[in-house]
Amino acid sequence: MKKLELFFTVLLVPLDYLALLLAGSIAYFLRFESFVTEIRPVIFEMSYEQFFKVILWVAFAWLLSLAFNGLYSTKRRSIIRDISKIFVACSIATLIIVVAFFFNFQLFSSRLIILTSWLLSIFLISLERIIIHYLKKIFYQKGIGVRQVVVIGNDKNAQDIIEEFNKKQSYGFKVVKSYPAFNDEVLADLKELSQKRNLDEVILADINLTSDQKSQLINFCLDYHLNYKYIASLLETKLINFELSTVAGVPLIEVKRTRLDGWGRILKRTFDLIISLIIFIILIPLLLVVGLGVIISSPGSILVKLDRIGSDGIKFKLYKFRSMIKDAHALKSTLTKFNERADSPLFKMENDPRLTKFGKFIRRWSLDELPQLINVMSGKMSLVGPRPHEPEEVARYQSGQKKLLAIKPGMTGMAQVSGRSDLSWEEEVRLDTYYVENWSLGLDIQILLKTPKAVINQRKAS
Repeated sequence: MKKLELFFTVLLVPLDYLALLLAGSIAYFLRFESFVTEIRPVIFEMSYEQFFKVILWVAFAWLLSLAFNGLYSTKRRSIIRDISKIFVACSIATLIIVVAFFFNFQLFSSRLIILTSWLLSIFLISLERIIIHYLKKIFYQKGIGVRQVVVIGNDKNAQDIIEEFNKKQSYGFKVVKSYPAFNDEVLADLKELSQKRNLDEVILADINLTSDQKSQLINFCLDYHLNYKYIASLLETKLINFELSTVAGVPLIEVKRTRLDGWGRILKRTFDLIISLIIFIILIPLLLVVGLGVIISSPGSILVKLDRIGSDGIKFKLYKFRSMIKDAHALKSTLTKFNERADSPLFKMENDPRLTKFGKFIRRWSLDELPQLINVMSGKMSLVGPRPHEPEEVARYQSGQKKLLAIKPGMTGMAQVSGRSDLSWEEEVRLDTYYVENWSLGLDIQILLKTPKAVINQRKAS
């Protein structure tokens, strides 16, 4: 998902809240206008200050009705459909308020204000959504936040999609290339476009592709972190996360890389930031003690900054307490023949001579990994996710394994709490892939709660 789309989706929440407060306030003051009081005298007593305190909470509950009706979904919708959903959501919220006040007249007794608020909320939220809708179109017309698309296929469906995107730039898609069919040359071309960051998604409209070719294309999109869409009925493979939409009357199915697209990403990031900050503050005394132990045990820096590959294949610096001698990474090439995981991209050696005595201790209890809280707070990592791997290791990933790079790496994860270093590479990939495809906040909490026990029960340092 483009950052522009995510920004506007998040922006809708505070804007809707302000629109609801404005609707309630206007309805309140309209009630006291002479042209209204002449028809229906005011029979309730409530100051605006008291009323405003009420609508602060009512507006918040109203947002829940909007959310349950899908108005904060990251899925693209027409403005007409949005307005229809706004009408339904506002009507449901109003009905709930009427029922609540019916059972307790002391809460509020002006049905006219409630009715006016209902009409104004529909109008103001719809107006706000229309403004946002056209503001996004202006950005798209200027080429900001536009998705770069490749279309594969040469039939009428493919031509209709290409024509629609070219004709309506405000839709937010730009066809950078189209191919009549899929083959090895096209795959090489797609790799080049992806590496240059000139491609966001692939749309398959070729009904003549074999099952193997479709699988190859899906794996490619997962490996290179591209959105993948296809004309309905083209794919026989069972998929977990997908979304149906239409373009130019053609039904398209988008294969979602992870449930973390859209609001899931926002929820996970908020959770990571709050929990990592709390843990960091609590562990400050322990961090100081470990840091002092590193200084005393051997010469060198307290922390090391290691190259790791993060979300979407972007390199970042991972922080750890130093547990090895100086220039340990340079010595790795001389130890490859002792690698106990030669069948995988990873390097593991039980009695690694590069480890200091204190380093063995902090690794045994995973204390060397605590500075990764800084990576989590800065947004490079998550508390829970696939294990962060070195660039050389990621370069050896097989087809389909790059799906692990669809989300941020984690301090802990399913692989770590399900066997840690005893797991084979294939088992680790399988568990982390399951996590990527089936993420939920509840799953994150379960893994975090299991992590201390997994550290205590481990039989040897990783």
